[in-house]
Amino acid sequence: MERDALARHLGISLDEVGPGFARASLRVTPPLLNGKGVTHGGAIFTLADIVFAAASNIHGPTALGLNVNISYMKATFEGQTLTAVAREHKKTRKVGFYRMEVLDEEEDLVAVAEGIVYRK
Repeated sequence: MERDALARHLGISLDEVGPGFARASLRVTPPLLNGKGVTHGGAIFTLADIVFAAASNIHGPTALGLNVNISYMKATFEGQTLTAVAREHKKTRKVGFYRMEVLDEEEDLVAVAEGIVYRK
């Protein structure tokens, strides 16, 4: 994950990684806002995708995302810190299913995502 240029560029901090689990955080800055002044959905998605990648690649073989669905539940704003957590729910030799939650500082649900990976 140290080589993830987009995570570095956005200021995403990978805070914890373990087998089938990852936690990361992101401080919302002005470049991460959309035209309405709320956190851009792409920034929230990227935060969820980073923990998805970390949790799914901890096992060794390269895991590549096949599909991710995300639902946005709450708007966030400049100055807030978002935390994303990924948890593995099913792992086979070739595929894995993960659930990602993005939370605000009050631990309110900002977004929920589900993703499937394929292991090479």
